[in-house]
Amino acid sequence: MASLTYTDAVNEALERLRPVGFEHGRSFVNHAPMAAEALAHMGYADEVPGWVERNLRTYRYHDAPERRWTIDPADPQDWKAALGDFSRVADWTALFERELTGGPWTEVLARWWPRLLPGMSGMLTHGVIRTAHAARAVAAADGDNRRQLRELAQGLGYWASRYSAGGLRADTDAQPDPPTATDSGDGRDPAVRALDDLVAEYAGIYATVPHHHPVPLIHAVTGPAAVRLVAEHLPPEQRWPSYLVARAVSRTMLDWFHATPSPAAALPQAPGVQEVFAQAVQVGDEHTIKLAEVAVRHEALAPDPRHAAAAHVANQAIGRLNL
Repeated sequence: MASLTYTDAVNEALERLRPVGFEHGRSFVNHAPMAAEALAHMGYADEVPGWVERNLRTYRYHDAPERRWTIDPADPQDWKAALGDFSRVADWTALFERELTGGPWTEVLARWWPRLLPGMSGMLTHGVIRTAHAARAVAAADGDNRRQLRELAQGLGYWASRYSAGGLRADTDAQPDPPTATDSGDGRDPAVRALDDLVAEYAGIYATVPHHHPVPLIHAVTGPAAVRLVAEHLPPEQRWPSYLVARAVSRTMLDWFHATPSPAAALPQAPGVQEVFAQAVQVGDEHTIKLAEVAVRHEALAPDPRHAAAAHVANQAIGRLNL
C-alpha cells in the first residue's frame, strides 16, 4: 500500500476526530489534532492513523459541544462578553467557520489575532498552539482544505473560549518598541528573531530546572514556538506585540510551576534532533511529539543545542511516567 501523504494523513485524522470534544476528564486538553499534524509534518504520516486510534482508546473525550447562541463579530460588546466562556466554545467555533467561509483565512487570522492575543495564557497556551498547527495544515493542504479550515476554526474557537488575560508577570525587560531589522544582525524580522531566541531560552530552562512534573513547563517552549509558527502569516505590525505577550506568558509560567532558572546549570547531553523525534514517537505521548517537533523545526531555523536537550529530557521523564 502506498504511503500516506501529509495531507491525506491530516485529513484522515481530522475526520476521525470530528465528533470528539475539546477536552477530557477535568478540563484536560485534547491534543490529538495537534500531535497528529506534527507527526504528519515530520514525515510519519503512516503512523498517524494508528496513533489517533490509540489516543482515542486512552482518553475518554467529552462529546463535541452543542451550539447555544450566535456570536456577532460586528458587535464588540457581544463577542467580548463571550471571551473566556467555555460554555460558548461551539458558538465561537461556528463564528470562525462562518468567517473562514467568507474570506481568506489569513485575513480572518489577522483580524482576530490581536483580539485573542491578550488571552494567550488560557489553558497553558493550548488555544494558540492548536491554532498554529491548524494554520500550518491549511497552508500546506494539497487541494481541498475544508477539513483544515474547520480545524482552524476549532483552534481559534478554543482559544477564544479559554481566553485568560489575568495573572501575567510584568515583563519590564522587554522593549516596548521593536529593534530595527539591522539591529537583529541578519536582516530578519526582529520579532521573528526574538521569538527564535525565546524558544531556545526556554528550551534551555526546561532542560536544566527540576520538575515536579515534566509536562506543564513544556508549554513555556511550545507556546512561543506556536506564535513563531504563525508569525509568517501575520501582518508585520502584529509580530512584535505577539513576541512581547509570548515572552510574558513564558516568564509567568516559571512562577506558576515554581521553576527557578539556573544559568550555570550544565546542559544535558542529547542525540541529534531527528533521533530525539524518533524517540518521542516511540514514547508516543502527545507532549513529547509536539516538543520534539518544535526542536526539529527550530534547529533548522536557528541551531542551538538547547532544542534537542529539552526534547530529550521530556522524552526520558515522560517515558518513565508512561511505563
